Amino acid sequence: MKIRENVRSVIALSLIPSVGAQRIKQLLTLAEDAGDIFKLKKQDLMALPGIGPVSASGIRSFNAWEQVDRILEKSSRMGYHLITIDDPEYPRRLKEIYDPPVLLWCLGNIAALNMDAISVIGTRNPSHYGRQTARSFTGDLIDHGLCIISGLAYGIDSIAHRTAVDRRSSTIAVLGSGLDKIYPTENIPLANAIIEQGGAIITEFPPGTKPDAVNFPVRNRIVSGSSLGTLVIETANEGGSMITANLALEQNREVFVIPHPVNAPKGYGCNALIKNGCGKLVQSVQDILDELPFRILEKHQNKIHVPVWESIELTGDQKKICTILDEYGTMHIDQICRIADIPVNKLLGSLLELEVTGCVRSISGKQFMLV
Repeated sequence: MKIRENVRSVIALSLIPSVGAQRIKQLLTLAEDAGDIFKLKKQDLMALPGIGPVSASGIRSFNAWEQVDRILEKSSRMGYHLITIDDPEYPRRLKEIYDPPVLLWCLGNIAALNMDAISVIGTRNPSHYGRQTARSFTGDLIDHGLCIISGLAYGIDSIAHRTAVDRRSSTIAVLGSGLDKIYPTENIPLANAIIEQGGAIITEFPPGTKPDAVNFPVRNRIVSGSSLGTLVIETANEGGSMITANLALEQNREVFVIPHPVNAPKGYGCNALIKNGCGKLVQSVQDILDELPFRILEKHQNKIHVPVWESIELTGDQKKICTILDEYGTMHIDQICRIADIPVNKLLGSLLELEVTGCVRSISGKQFMLV
């Protein structure tokens, strides 16, 4: 497919509600110049499998070229990368799935898109167990040199991304909206931090696309399809995480599942996946590494990151502060003060000493993170 020369027409096709990624790929076989697709007769369009009268009529009547040009202009102005399925930067694993997006918008480090990655997913409203497990497993995966992919949603997604940012590691957030419509808006600072740390934000939806509910199941196939496997931290019997887990299975990807107590409703979906043989029960990151192809396992097996604070001698207060930051991630000084129960003046002195020794780093808004 000669897509690069036909980006404008591909964007136009993506704006037609009844035409998805798989149909766009089929349509591009009809004409070397994608612009000629819009000149084909309705019956010629309908000769393709999956192109019915609604799709054919939508193509024949398309007249939103000004909108297409505005999208291209905005993409250029905002510094968005447009990556087609024929480009070498396109995620190689995503290309293997049944219906890969023909075009991706990317903001940030496009090299991150082809890093060895594990997707981390789960409920938007996790339990304490879910939050702790998400931080622990995500951190361990990062320590073994793996990139983290998730969906920038509330809950487990945010924890996974934040853990990667705190450890100065690349992470990829996949949106169900345009790059200019980050959702939830509360995660805009997190999205910026992801880019600053060498990660990327990607989407198949053009700028201006709102985060409509129907977009998220579509988005989920990119989350699972771009990775070596998907780790399900915590989920009930229904919801986006179960959809993503099933998509991963359809894509012939590994599904790893955290077990939960039998009386924990937020973990019913996890236990069901294990019970039905749809995912591997994991109790440590080694259980995940054991399932990776040998070439990848060999590359990541011994990449262990030891936090600075664990390798030097600390005072009691300093160790308490680092232990709290290790458990909770990036925190405001007021939160540290409350949990550590250390007077603020003494806390400031300890934090300064930890910064000097390279154990802790201060970031904007009086927040602190481990190094």
